[in-house]
Amino acid sequence: MKNICVSFRFLCLLLVASAALTTTTFAQKKLRQKIDKLAEDIEPQVIKWRRHIHQNPELSNREFKTAEMVAQHLKKLGLEVKTKVAHTGVVGILKGGKPGPVVGLRADMDALPVTERVKLPFASKVKSTYNGKPTGVMHACGHDTHVAILMGVAEVLSKVKKDLRGTVKFVFQPAEEGAPQGEQGGASLMVAEGVLKNPKVDVMFGLHINSATEVGTIRYRSGGIMASADRFVIKVKGKQTHGSTPWTGIDPIAVSAQIINGLQTIISRQTALTKEAAVISVGMIRGGIRNNIIPEQCEMIGTIRTLDAKMQAIIHKKIELTATKIAESAGATAEVTIQKNTPVTYNDPRLTAQMLPTLQRLAGKRNVLLTDAITGAEDFAFYALQVPSLFFFLGGMTKGQDPRTAAPHHTPDFKIDDSGMKLGIKVLSNLTVDYMLKK
Repeated sequence: MKNICVSFRFLCLLLVASAALTTTTFAQKKLRQKIDKLAEDIEPQVIKWRRHIHQNPELSNREFKTAEMVAQHLKKLGLEVKTKVAHTGVVGILKGGKPGPVVGLRADMDALPVTERVKLPFASKVKSTYNGKPTGVMHACGHDTHVAILMGVAEVLSKVKKDLRGTVKFVFQPAEEGAPQGEQGGASLMVAEGVLKNPKVDVMFGLHINSATEVGTIRYRSGGIMASADRFVIKVKGKQTHGSTPWTGIDPIAVSAQIINGLQTIISRQTALTKEAAVISVGMIRGGIRNNIIPEQCEMIGTIRTLDAKMQAIIHKKIELTATKIAESAGATAEVTIQKNTPVTYNDPRLTAQMLPTLQRLAGKRNVLLTDAITGAEDFAFYALQVPSLFFFLGGMTKGQDPRTAAPHHTPDFKIDDSGMKLGIKVLSNLTVDYMLKK
Protein backbone atom coordinates (compact mmCIF):
# COMPACT_ATOMS: atom_id res chain seq x y z
CA MET A 1 0.00 0.00 0.00
CA LYS A 2 2.87 2.33 0.90
CA ASN A 3 4.54 1.70 -2.50
CA ILE A 4 1.25 2.48 -4.26
CA CYS A 5 1.01 5.81 -2.41
CA VAL A 6 4.60 6.72 -3.31
CA SER A 7 4.01 5.81 -6.94
CA PHE A 8 0.77 7.80 -7.01
CA ARG A 9 2.54 10.84 -5.48
CA PHE A 10 5.35 10.54 -8.05
CA LEU A 11 2.82 10.28 -10.88
CA CYS A 12 1.10 13.44 -9.63
CA LEU A 13 4.43 15.28 -9.57
CA LEU A 14 5.13 14.15 -13.14
CA LEU A 15 1.72 15.35 -14.28
CA VAL A 16 2.23 18.74 -12.61
CA ALA A 17 5.69 19.07 -14.14
CA SER A 18 4.37 18.04 -17.56
CA ALA A 19 1.54 20.58 -17.31
CA ALA A 20 4.00 23.31 -16.28
CA LEU A 21 6.31 22.41 -19.17
CA THR A 22 3.40 22.45 -21.62
CA THR A 23 2.33 25.86 -20.32
CA THR A 24 5.89 27.19 -20.56
CA THR A 25 6.33 25.81 -24.08
CA PHE A 26 3.04 27.38 -25.15
CA ALA A 27 4.09 30.73 -23.64
CA GLN A 28 7.44 30.54 -25.45
CA LYS A 29 5.71 29.80 -28.73
CA LYS A 30 3.35 32.73 -28.29
CA LEU A 31 6.27 35.05 -27.48
CA ARG A 32 8.20 33.93 -30.55
CA GLN A 33 5.14 34.43 -32.74
CA LYS A 34 4.66 37.91 -31.31
CA ILE A 35 8.30 38.80 -31.97
CA ASP A 36 8.10 37.58 -35.57
CA LYS A 37 4.91 39.60 -36.14
CA LEU A 38 6.53 42.73 -34.66
CA ALA A 39 9.56 42.20 -36.92
CA GLU A 40 7.29 41.98 -39.95
CA ASP A 41 5.48 45.16 -38.92
CA ILE A 42 8.62 47.22 -38.35
CA GLU A 43 10.43 46.19 -41.54
CA PRO A 44 9.28 49.24 -43.59
CA GLN A 45 10.53 51.60 -40.88
CA VAL A 46 13.86 49.76 -40.65
CA ILE A 47 14.31 50.15 -44.41
CA LYS A 48 13.61 53.90 -44.08
CA TRP A 49 16.19 54.20 -41.29
CA ARG A 50 18.75 52.28 -43.32
CA ARG A 51 18.29 54.45 -46.40
CA HIS A 52 18.55 57.66 -44.37
CA ILE A 53 21.77 56.46 -42.74
CA HIS A 54 23.12 55.32 -46.12
CA GLN A 55 22.46 58.75 -47.59
CA ASN A 56 24.13 60.46 -44.62
CA PRO A 57 27.25 58.40 -43.85
CA GLU A 58 29.87 59.45 -41.30
CA LEU A 59 33.48 58.37 -40.91
CA SER A 60 34.95 56.60 -37.86
CA ASN A 61 34.74 58.55 -34.58
CA ARG A 62 32.66 61.18 -36.41
CA GLU A 63 29.27 59.41 -36.27
CA PHE A 64 27.61 62.39 -34.55
CA LYS A 65 24.28 62.52 -36.41
CA THR A 66 23.96 58.74 -36.56
CA ALA A 67 24.55 58.50 -32.80
CA GLU A 68 22.01 61.27 -32.15
CA MET A 69 19.40 59.46 -34.25
CA VAL A 70 20.03 56.20 -32.38
CA ALA A 71 19.95 57.83 -28.93
CA GLN A 72 16.66 59.62 -29.65
CA HIS A 73 15.07 56.37 -30.78
CA LEU A 74 16.22 54.43 -27.71
CA LYS A 75 15.05 57.18 -25.36
CA LYS A 76 11.67 57.21 -27.09
CA LEU A 77 11.40 53.48 -26.34
CA GLY A 78 12.00 54.19 -22.64
CA LEU A 79 15.46 52.62 -22.45
CA GLU A 80 18.23 53.79 -20.16
CA VAL A 81 20.64 55.46 -22.60
CA LYS A 82 24.33 56.31 -22.36
CA THR A 83 25.96 58.48 -25.03
CA LYS A 84 29.51 59.50 -25.93
CA VAL A 85 30.85 56.05 -25.09
CA ALA A 86 34.21 55.65 -26.87
CA HIS A 87 33.64 59.11 -28.43
CA THR A 88 30.35 58.65 -30.29
CA GLY A 89 29.05 55.27 -29.12
CA VAL A 90 25.53 54.79 -27.77
CA VAL A 91 24.44 52.12 -25.29
CA GLY A 92 20.83 51.36 -24.47
CA ILE A 93 19.72 49.15 -21.56
CA LEU A 94 16.36 47.37 -21.58
CA LYS A 95 15.42 45.65 -18.34
CA GLY A 96 12.97 42.79 -18.77
CA GLY A 97 10.03 42.03 -16.52
CA LYS A 98 11.76 39.00 -14.99
CA PRO A 99 15.28 38.35 -13.67
CA GLY A 100 17.82 36.65 -15.90
CA PRO A 101 21.06 37.02 -17.84
CA VAL A 102 22.33 40.13 -19.62
CA VAL A 103 22.51 39.78 -23.40
CA GLY A 104 24.61 42.21 -25.43
CA LEU A 105 23.72 43.04 -29.05
CA ARG A 106 26.11 45.08 -31.17
CA ALA A 107 25.91 47.18 -34.34
CA ASP A 108 28.75 49.25 -35.84
CA MET A 109 27.95 52.74 -37.17
CA ASP A 110 30.87 54.05 -39.24
CA ALA A 111 31.23 54.47 -43.01
CA LEU A 112 34.29 54.39 -45.26
CA PRO A 113 36.30 56.88 -47.36
CA VAL A 114 34.84 55.50 -50.60
CA THR A 115 33.02 57.44 -53.34
CA GLU A 116 29.76 55.68 -54.22
CA ARG A 117 29.07 54.63 -57.84
CA VAL A 118 25.82 52.72 -57.25
CA LYS A 119 22.82 54.38 -58.91
CA LEU A 120 20.41 54.53 -55.98
CA PRO A 121 17.88 57.24 -55.11
CA PHE A 122 19.45 57.30 -51.62
CA ALA A 123 23.08 57.08 -52.77
CA SER A 124 25.62 59.03 -50.73
CA LYS A 125 26.78 62.40 -52.01
CA VAL A 126 28.76 63.18 -48.86
CA LYS A 127 32.32 64.50 -49.25
CA SER A 128 35.01 64.70 -46.59
CA THR A 129 38.76 64.39 -46.05
CA TYR A 130 40.64 61.30 -44.92
CA ASN A 131 44.33 61.39 -44.01
CA GLY A 132 44.42 64.87 -45.48
CA LYS A 133 42.97 63.81 -48.85
CA PRO A 134 39.51 64.68 -50.26
CA THR A 135 37.20 61.69 -50.61
CA GLY A 136 33.61 60.63 -50.89
CA VAL A 137 32.03 58.87 -47.90
CA MET A 138 29.98 55.69 -48.29
CA HIS A 139 28.53 52.85 -46.27
CA ALA A 140 30.54 50.43 -48.38
CA CYS A 141 30.48 47.65 -45.78
CA GLY A 142 26.82 47.60 -44.73
CA HIS A 143 27.08 49.20 -41.31
CA ASP A 144 24.01 51.27 -42.18
CA THR A 145 22.00 48.02 -42.25
CA HIS A 146 23.47 46.92 -38.93
CA VAL A 147 22.36 50.14 -37.20
CA ALA A 148 18.87 50.01 -38.69
CA ILE A 149 18.45 46.32 -37.78
CA LEU A 150 19.46 46.88 -34.17
CA MET A 151 17.18 49.91 -33.88
CA GLY A 152 14.39 47.62 -35.07
CA VAL A 153 15.36 44.91 -32.57
CA ALA A 154 15.28 47.49 -29.75
CA GLU A 155 11.73 48.43 -30.68
CA VAL A 156 10.60 44.81 -31.01
CA LEU A 157 12.04 43.74 -27.66
CA SER A 158 10.80 46.86 -25.87
CA LYS A 159 7.26 45.82 -26.84
CA VAL A 160 7.67 42.42 -25.14
CA LYS A 161 9.59 43.85 -22.19
CA LYS A 162 7.37 42.26 -19.53
CA ASP A 163 8.04 38.79 -20.98
CA LEU A 164 11.84 39.12 -21.10
CA ARG A 165 13.72 36.99 -18.60
CA GLY A 166 16.74 39.25 -18.27
CA THR A 167 18.31 42.45 -19.55
CA VAL A 168 19.33 43.50 -23.06
CA LYS A 169 22.25 45.85 -23.69
CA PHE A 170 22.18 47.46 -27.14
CA VAL A 171 25.69 48.50 -28.18
CA PHE A 172 25.95 50.96 -31.09
CA GLN A 173 29.68 51.13 -31.72
CA PRO A 174 31.76 53.70 -33.60
CA ALA A 175 34.99 53.18 -35.53
CA GLU A 176 34.85 49.49 -36.39
CA GLU A 177 36.86 50.32 -39.50
CA GLY A 178 39.60 51.81 -37.31
CA ALA A 179 40.02 55.12 -35.54
CA PRO A 180 41.65 58.03 -37.39
CA GLN A 181 45.41 58.40 -37.02
CA GLY A 182 46.35 59.57 -33.54
CA GLU A 183 42.99 58.53 -32.02
CA GLN A 184 41.64 55.53 -30.16
CA GLY A 185 38.28 54.00 -30.91
CA GLY A 186 36.16 51.02 -31.77
CA ALA A 187 35.30 47.93 -29.73
CA SER A 188 38.59 47.93 -27.80
CA LEU A 189 37.87 51.41 -26.43
CA MET A 190 34.26 50.53 -25.64
CA VAL A 191 35.46 47.52 -23.63
CA ALA A 192 38.06 49.69 -21.87
CA GLU A 193 35.34 52.18 -20.96
CA GLY A 194 33.24 49.42 -19.37
CA VAL A 195 30.58 48.62 -21.96
CA LEU A 196 30.48 45.00 -20.76
CA LYS A 197 29.92 46.06 -17.14
CA ASN A 198 27.11 47.67 -15.11
CA PRO A 199 25.27 45.43 -15.76
CA LYS A 200 27.78 42.71 -16.57
CA VAL A 201 27.14 41.19 -20.00
CA ASP A 202 26.89 37.38 -20.07
CA VAL A 203 26.96 36.85 -23.86
CA MET A 204 27.29 38.96 -27.01
CA PHE A 205 25.58 38.46 -30.36
CA GLY A 206 26.46 40.29 -33.56
CA LEU A 207 25.89 40.01 -37.29
CA HIS A 208 27.43 41.30 -40.51
CA ILE A 209 25.51 41.76 -43.74
CA ASN A 210 27.20 40.15 -46.75
CA SER A 211 26.91 41.34 -50.34
CA ALA A 212 27.69 37.92 -51.87
CA THR A 213 25.32 35.86 -49.68
CA GLU A 214 21.74 35.53 -50.87
CA VAL A 215 18.91 37.18 -48.91
CA GLY A 216 17.41 34.70 -46.45
CA THR A 217 20.69 32.88 -45.89
CA ILE A 218 22.87 32.79 -42.77
CA ARG A 219 26.51 31.73 -42.68
CA TYR A 220 28.14 30.72 -39.40
CA ARG A 221 31.22 28.97 -38.04
CA SER A 222 32.21 27.68 -34.61
CA GLY A 223 35.62 28.83 -33.38
CA GLY A 224 37.62 31.34 -35.41
CA ILE A 225 35.36 32.87 -38.05
CA MET A 226 37.40 35.98 -38.94
CA ALA A 227 41.12 36.60 -38.81
CA SER A 228 43.31 38.72 -36.60
CA ALA A 229 44.66 41.81 -38.35
CA ASP A 230 48.15 43.09 -37.54
CA ARG A 231 50.08 45.95 -39.15
CA PHE A 232 53.78 45.75 -39.92
CA VAL A 233 56.37 48.31 -40.98
CA ILE A 234 59.76 47.30 -42.38
CA LYS A 235 62.37 50.06 -42.79
CA VAL A 236 65.33 49.04 -44.95
CA LYS A 237 68.44 51.21 -44.68
CA GLY A 238 71.14 51.08 -47.35
CA LYS A 239 73.66 53.56 -48.74
CA GLN A 240 72.65 56.33 -51.12
CA THR A 241 74.45 56.64 -54.45
CA HIS A 242 74.02 57.63 -58.09
CA GLY A 243 71.63 55.44 -60.09
CA SER A 244 74.28 54.91 -62.80
CA THR A 245 76.73 53.26 -60.37
CA PRO A 246 74.69 51.07 -57.98
CA TRP A 247 77.82 49.13 -56.94
CA THR A 248 79.06 52.23 -55.07
CA GLY A 249 76.10 52.08 -52.65
CA ILE A 250 73.63 49.64 -51.12
CA ASP A 251 70.23 49.67 -52.84
CA PRO A 252 67.38 49.47 -50.27
CA ILE A 253 64.77 49.19 -53.03
CA ALA A 254 66.34 46.02 -54.46
CA VAL A 255 66.66 44.63 -50.92
CA SER A 256 62.98 45.47 -50.25
CA ALA A 257 61.97 43.55 -53.37
CA GLN A 258 63.82 40.48 -52.10
CA ILE A 259 62.19 40.87 -48.68
CA ILE A 260 58.71 40.99 -50.26
CA ASN A 261 59.42 37.70 -52.06
CA GLY A 262 60.83 36.24 -48.87
CA LEU A 263 57.70 37.17 -46.90
CA GLN A 264 55.58 35.14 -49.32
CA THR A 265 57.63 32.01 -48.68
CA ILE A 266 56.74 32.31 -44.98
CA ILE A 267 53.17 31.53 -46.01
CA SER A 268 53.80 29.15 -48.91
CA ARG A 269 56.67 27.14 -47.40
CA GLN A 270 56.81 27.66 -43.61
CA THR A 271 53.18 27.79 -42.42
CA ALA A 272 50.84 24.83 -41.77
CA LEU A 273 48.06 26.04 -44.07
CA THR A 274 46.07 22.83 -43.67
CA LYS A 275 45.48 23.91 -40.07
CA GLU A 276 44.36 27.51 -40.69
CA ALA A 277 44.75 30.10 -43.42
CA ALA A 278 47.22 32.98 -43.12
CA VAL A 279 48.13 35.99 -45.26
CA ILE A 280 51.01 38.47 -45.43
CA SER A 281 50.45 41.40 -47.81
CA VAL A 282 52.56 44.48 -48.47
CA GLY A 283 50.14 47.27 -49.26
CA MET A 284 52.48 50.25 -49.42
CA ILE A 285 56.13 50.81 -50.37
CA ARG A 286 57.92 54.16 -50.19
CA GLY A 287 61.44 55.01 -51.22
CA GLY A 288 63.34 57.44 -53.40
CA ILE A 289 62.78 60.93 -54.77
CA ARG A 290 64.35 60.92 -58.25
CA ASN A 291 64.82 58.48 -61.11
CA ASN A 292 68.66 58.53 -61.04
CA ILE A 293 69.21 58.49 -57.27
CA ILE A 294 69.34 55.25 -55.31
CA PRO A 295 67.91 56.32 -51.94
CA GLU A 296 69.26 55.65 -48.49
CA GLN A 297 66.04 54.15 -47.16
CA CYS A 298 62.94 52.27 -48.29
CA GLU A 299 59.84 51.53 -46.20
CA MET A 300 57.22 48.80 -46.57
CA ILE A 301 53.88 48.74 -44.76
CA GLY A 302 51.53 45.77 -44.79
CA THR A 303 49.04 43.52 -43.04
CA ILE A 304 49.20 40.07 -41.43
CA ARG A 305 46.07 37.90 -41.17
CA THR A 306 45.94 34.75 -39.02
CA LEU A 307 43.23 32.55 -37.51
CA ASP A 308 45.29 30.92 -34.77
CA ALA A 309 47.17 32.65 -31.94
CA LYS A 310 50.15 30.25 -32.03
CA MET A 311 50.51 30.62 -35.79
CA GLN A 312 50.28 34.39 -35.35
CA ALA A 313 53.25 34.40 -32.94
CA ILE A 314 55.34 32.16 -35.22
CA ILE A 315 54.64 34.29 -38.30
CA HIS A 316 55.58 37.47 -36.44
CA LYS A 317 58.97 35.96 -35.54
CA LYS A 318 59.56 34.72 -39.09
CA ILE A 319 58.80 38.14 -40.59
CA GLU A 320 61.48 39.74 -38.42
CA LEU A 321 63.98 36.95 -39.15
CA THR A 322 63.35 37.01 -42.92
CA ALA A 323 63.56 40.80 -43.26
CA THR A 324 66.65 41.29 -41.11
CA LYS A 325 68.63 38.41 -42.60
CA ILE A 326 67.87 39.27 -46.23
CA ALA A 327 68.91 42.85 -45.54
CA GLU A 328 72.06 41.69 -43.77
CA SER A 329 73.01 39.50 -46.75
CA ALA A 330 73.11 42.63 -48.93
CA GLY A 331 74.95 44.78 -46.41
CA ALA A 332 71.80 46.69 -45.46
CA THR A 333 69.81 46.72 -42.23
CA ALA A 334 66.09 46.17 -41.67
CA GLU A 335 64.02 47.41 -38.75
CA VAL A 336 60.72 45.54 -38.23
CA THR A 337 57.79 46.88 -36.21
CA ILE A 338 54.62 44.81 -35.78
CA GLN A 339 51.48 46.31 -34.26
CA LYS A 340 48.72 43.97 -33.09
CA ASN A 341 45.38 45.51 -34.02
CA THR A 342 42.41 43.14 -34.09
CA PRO A 343 42.39 39.63 -32.58
CA VAL A 344 40.69 36.58 -34.08
CA THR A 345 36.88 36.83 -34.03
CA TYR A 346 36.08 33.70 -32.06
CA ASN A 347 32.66 32.07 -31.79
CA ASP A 348 32.32 30.17 -28.53
CA PRO A 349 31.70 26.53 -29.62
CA ARG A 350 29.27 25.77 -26.81
CA LEU A 351 27.24 28.93 -27.39
CA THR A 352 27.25 28.36 -31.15
CA ALA A 353 25.88 24.82 -30.74
CA GLN A 354 23.32 26.06 -28.22
CA MET A 355 21.95 28.79 -30.51
CA LEU A 356 22.21 26.97 -33.86
CA PRO A 357 18.60 25.66 -33.58
CA THR A 358 17.39 29.26 -33.34
CA LEU A 359 19.17 30.19 -36.58
CA GLN A 360 17.81 27.10 -38.31
CA ARG A 361 14.24 27.65 -37.07
CA LEU A 362 14.16 31.19 -38.44
CA ALA A 363 16.00 30.79 -41.75
CA GLY A 364 15.31 27.11 -42.42
CA LYS A 365 17.97 24.41 -42.02
CA ARG A 366 19.05 24.44 -45.64
CA ASN A 367 19.59 28.22 -45.48
CA VAL A 368 21.95 28.08 -42.49
CA LEU A 369 25.33 27.25 -43.95
CA LEU A 370 28.62 26.37 -42.33
CA THR A 371 31.14 28.83 -43.78
CA ASP A 372 34.87 28.78 -44.25
CA ALA A 373 36.92 31.13 -42.09
CA ILE A 374 37.45 34.60 -43.55
CA THR A 375 40.77 36.42 -43.60
CA GLY A 376 39.01 39.75 -43.17
CA ALA A 377 38.98 41.09 -39.61
CA GLU A 378 36.24 42.39 -37.30
CA ASP A 379 36.73 44.24 -34.04
CA PHE A 380 33.70 42.43 -32.57
CA ALA A 381 36.60 40.16 -31.59
CA PHE A 382 37.31 42.38 -28.57
CA TYR A 383 33.92 41.52 -27.04
CA ALA A 384 34.48 37.83 -27.78
CA LEU A 385 37.76 37.97 -25.83
CA GLN A 386 35.80 38.93 -22.72
CA VAL A 387 32.49 37.00 -22.90
CA PRO A 388 31.13 34.01 -24.88
CA SER A 389 29.99 35.37 -28.23
CA LEU A 390 28.37 34.44 -31.53
CA PHE A 391 28.97 36.41 -34.74
CA PHE A 392 27.42 35.39 -38.06
CA PHE A 393 26.85 36.60 -41.63
CA LEU A 394 23.46 37.67 -42.93
CA GLY A 395 22.54 37.49 -46.63
CA GLY A 396 22.24 40.82 -48.41
CA MET A 397 22.45 39.78 -52.08
CA THR A 398 19.30 39.81 -54.23
CA LYS A 399 17.82 36.34 -54.65
CA GLY A 400 18.96 34.63 -57.83
CA GLN A 401 21.99 36.87 -58.40
CA ASP A 402 25.29 35.19 -59.24
CA PRO A 403 27.63 35.79 -56.25
CA ARG A 404 30.50 36.26 -58.70
CA THR A 405 28.81 39.42 -59.97
CA ALA A 406 28.31 40.91 -56.51
CA ALA A 407 30.64 43.83 -55.77
CA PRO A 408 32.93 43.15 -52.79
CA HIS A 409 32.76 45.09 -49.56
CA HIS A 410 34.81 48.32 -49.36
CA THR A 411 34.30 49.10 -53.05
CA PRO A 412 32.39 51.93 -54.84
CA ASP A 413 29.93 49.43 -56.36
CA PHE A 414 29.03 47.68 -53.09
CA LYS A 415 25.28 47.13 -52.86
CA ILE A 416 22.89 45.54 -50.36
CA ASP A 417 19.32 44.37 -50.95
CA ASP A 418 17.61 45.75 -47.86
CA SER A 419 14.89 43.07 -47.94
CA GLY A 420 17.46 40.90 -46.15
CA MET A 421 17.26 42.97 -42.97
CA LYS A 422 13.97 41.47 -41.79
CA LEU A 423 15.65 38.14 -41.07
CA GLY A 424 18.33 40.02 -39.14
CA ILE A 425 15.68 41.61 -36.89
CA LYS A 426 14.07 38.25 -36.25
CA VAL A 427 17.34 36.45 -35.56
CA LEU A 428 18.82 38.95 -33.10
CA SER A 429 15.47 39.24 -31.28
CA ASN A 430 15.00 35.48 -31.06
CA LEU A 431 18.63 34.76 -30.10
CA THR A 432 18.11 37.12 -27.16
CA VAL A 433 14.84 35.56 -26.01
CA ASP A 434 15.91 31.96 -26.64
CA TYR A 435 19.16 32.42 -24.73
CA MET A 436 17.25 33.87 -21.80
CA LEU A 437 14.78 30.98 -21.84
CA LYS A 438 17.55 28.38 -22.02
CA LYS A 439 19.29 29.95 -19.06
